[in-house]
Amino acid sequence: MTKALDGIRIIDFTHVQAGPACTQLLAWYGADVIKVERPGSGDVTRSQLRDIPDVDALYFTQLNSNKRSLTLDTKKPAGKKILEELVRTSDVMVENFGPGALDRMGFSWERIQELNPRMILASVKGFSDGHAYEDLKVYENVAQCAGGAASTTGFWDGPPTVTGAALGDSNTGMHLAIGILTALRMRDITGRGQKVSCAMQDAVLNLCRVKLRDQLRLDRTGFLEEYPQYPHGKFGDAVPRGGNAGGGGQPGWVLKCKGWQTDPNAYIYFTIQGQNWANTCKAIDRPEWIDDPAYNTATARQDKIFDIFGYIETWLENRTKFEAVDVLRKYDVPCAPVMSMKEIENDPSLRASGSIVEVEHKARGKYLTVGSPIKFSELTVEITGSPLLGEHSDQVLASLGYDSQQIAQLHAEKVV
Repeated sequence: MTKALDGIRIIDFTHVQAGPACTQLLAWYGADVIKVERPGSGDVTRSQLRDIPDVDALYFTQLNSNKRSLTLDTKKPAGKKILEELVRTSDVMVENFGPGALDRMGFSWERIQELNPRMILASVKGFSDGHAYEDLKVYENVAQCAGGAASTTGFWDGPPTVTGAALGDSNTGMHLAIGILTALRMRDITGRGQKVSCAMQDAVLNLCRVKLRDQLRLDRTGFLEEYPQYPHGKFGDAVPRGGNAGGGGQPGWVLKCKGWQTDPNAYIYFTIQGQNWANTCKAIDRPEWIDDPAYNTATARQDKIFDIFGYIETWLENRTKFEAVDVLRKYDVPCAPVMSMKEIENDPSLRASGSIVEVEHKARGKYLTVGSPIKFSELTVEITGSPLLGEHSDQVLASLGYDSQQIAQLHAEKVV
């Protein structure tokens, strides 16, 4: 089957998570992604948090499927020559080096354009160019704090809290992939490449837009009616932490289910949707609340919302989270079980949809990884195992015109 990005060659000069997440997505959809790595060591995540000695860590395997690995010492003239040839024959270079690293390698934007005016240079950054912190090293949790997520996450009587979701890393990679596809489309029109970048702070902020919305509302009114602090609490001048409250104006909370005393994830998320109040009352066996003026409007419910949630927890006492959701879904109540990673690992629906897949790895055997979160009617996304370090070096060099004798010499000189 023809893949959407067949014919697009990408030089993957990224490491750790944000950049590899971007290039992996493009590899899933058909791009030929050549991961350029340092001979002997490669991407640092190959050895981080290993579960099997001397085998690529899951950290690496889950971010580098469907790629080819080329080891290359770009400090040596022969290595630099190979990279120049790659630039001439590729469409995109993706990098997440520190500021100025490409320039020091001899591959400034001007030089890249000389080699290939159609090249798209895509960069992951911590902060946007010109930002006061543009020279600051940024990791996942740093980005969550700088982008506004941490200050609005957690409970009001505790410190700012980061989330386990990779808002700074993988999220930035997804944003950059959109930028690359946009630049490729523009190149179809103009014939020219361009630079594309995505800053981790900006990518986190983009996911916090409803909190920025709340800040603007708070500036104007001095309160936020859908937050737990209203109507009895006080608001400061910044959006507060709201615990597990719903972010869209519909009251919601995480509630205990049967077994919560021993299972830390025996909870559901329950949303009280205004337009579905009657059905919600029927679902939780409180039909008398449907027309009761003390409950039948969102305004009336606001000052007793936690009493309502408290009652719902008594309704949940003898129901597991899955049993509760099976009842509530019949009444169109927005809810979900709190899924542990163990449950995610074994979820049959995620396996059936291809959102979780098992793939073969030459050293570790089968391993579990995420599949494409995007589904297509005309494209089957096949996930393959991540490459061993330098596994495709000879193959890539041959595609650039090197013969077997030249390739052997490059190995002898430890260029590849």
